[in-house]
Amino acid sequence: MDFEQVLDTCGSFGRYQILLLILYGYTNILSSFHYFAQTIISFTPEHSCVQPELASNGLQIFHNNTRSRCSFIELNENTGEINKEARCQAWKYERESGYESVTTELNWVCDDAYKLAVGQSFFFVGSVVGTIFFGYLADRIGRLPACVLTTLTGATGDFITSFVSNLPLFSMGRFISGLSTDTVYYLMFILVFEYLSPKRRTFGLNIVVAVFYCMALIASPWLAIWVGTWRHYLWVASLPALGVLCYPCLLFESAEWLLTKQRYDKAANCLRRIAKINGRQVDESVFEEFKEFYRNKTMEQSKFNTQMDTFMDMFRTPRMRKFTIILLIKSMIITVAFDIVSRNMEGVGTSPFKLFSYTSITYLPAGLTIIFFQNFIGRKGMAFASLLIGGIITAATGYLVATLDPTQHAVLLAFMVGLGRFGAVVAYDAEAQYAAEIIPTSVRGRGVANIHVVGYGFGFFSSYIIYLGTFYKPLPALFISVLMLIGAALCLALPETLNKKLPQTVAEGETFGIGEKWFYFPCFERKRRKKEAQFPTAAVSTIVISSASKP
Repeated sequence: MDFEQVLDTCGSFGRYQILLLILYGYTNILSSFHYFAQTIISFTPEHSCVQPELASNGLQIFHNNTRSRCSFIELNENTGEINKEARCQAWKYERESGYESVTTELNWVCDDAYKLAVGQSFFFVGSVVGTIFFGYLADRIGRLPACVLTTLTGATGDFITSFVSNLPLFSMGRFISGLSTDTVYYLMFILVFEYLSPKRRTFGLNIVVAVFYCMALIASPWLAIWVGTWRHYLWVASLPALGVLCYPCLLFESAEWLLTKQRYDKAANCLRRIAKINGRQVDESVFEEFKEFYRNKTMEQSKFNTQMDTFMDMFRTPRMRKFTIILLIKSMIITVAFDIVSRNMEGVGTSPFKLFSYTSITYLPAGLTIIFFQNFIGRKGMAFASLLIGGIITAATGYLVATLDPTQHAVLLAFMVGLGRFGAVVAYDAEAQYAAEIIPTSVRGRGVANIHVVGYGFGFFSSYIIYLGTFYKPLPALFISVLMLIGAALCLALPETLNKKLPQTVAEGETFGIGEKWFYFPCFERKRRKKEAQFPTAAVSTIVISSASKP
């Protein structure tokens, strides 16, 4: 008996899976606070230049251009001639309920605005290092201990950041925080993915993300306003991470990971304990048959390959190499699009705090969209449609920002920003499950980690892409819309994973989905089969005619 058969016998959606989903929800709250802390702490409110020491000598006039908040001229009151032209040295900020962000406290605006982009970019540098390290650790010591360690590391980085006051130390704090950017979420995702029934996987994974991640995002701007400063917000956002210390007492290690390490007894023991929690009576012979199955399977594989699968093995054969390269490029596109759409909240006529909170509601319908449609149109169809529609919406938003006055069309622009976040969230969540199903079990931890580390490495540029908006506001939206359309086209070259036995080794991954057409979508296939069932005679006639036409 293989793993899926034994898991089904022990209970693939029982009390243990419910506990797992609850803790997965808690992890989503931590992940939300952690990732979007960089957004909450860096909102830049409307501001104006102040130079009180010059007021007695002349009349100050600020330049009437896009940089009017950054420079001024002093006119002589008697002659009207220019006495002095200078850059602003101090600013008056229109703070949201008195909230002190890192930009207002350290005056990182105008000529110093680049400092925020540089500091935040180190968050993604850290994510590259951390994802590689913790992904490797997950495949060496297990998913569960690596999940605990990465969560605590990210919280430590946020806590350290709260005490800094200059760019070098801020960059260091964001680097440490970024070490767990991806793995704080994905390692727990893998644990849930492997222990949850395939039939309930889409619902369980996405409804938890939709509800818990959404709630945390909606609350985080108001939590920041309540605590008053970006430093206190980082304290509040990082301390709940201590809750993961109880995970080893409540959860079991991935049985599939244990099998790849040939630790058959421990894998069987995990399943045995799950059966007990789920109230299932499973005969001991089932576990003995389970262990014998994988011992024999390992012996058969050793006759042809004496080495364990590695991530680099995914590049050794043509089809797996193509799949891996596409997943790498898609990860770059989706990571940058998700980050920019989620963070680019300023300059559209609405308070960035309110806009961030209100548009975060889109996470719930985004999760429900995946639940209702992913099992119908398939993983590939959902990934393709979300990127295509998201790219069109984002391009339209950029056009509207360029042509409309934000003060007069704030509601319309806020609605478009919300639609853009909706598309980006659907694309991001759909990609998470899709990539995990394509990557074979034997390298899933490293595969998911490495694919996303490339995405987060490319995410280094997202802060600079957002910075382009200081020169021309629609540039970030127009840039990522093109990327999303490219990503949609790449989805068509990947195989469908819906209702298929997923590959456990790289060798199985090479033959996975072989012979499948690029335009294959399960929903269209079901319609075709239903039509053939209704008109069987016509279908047979078509086959006969087709055969007769061959030479």
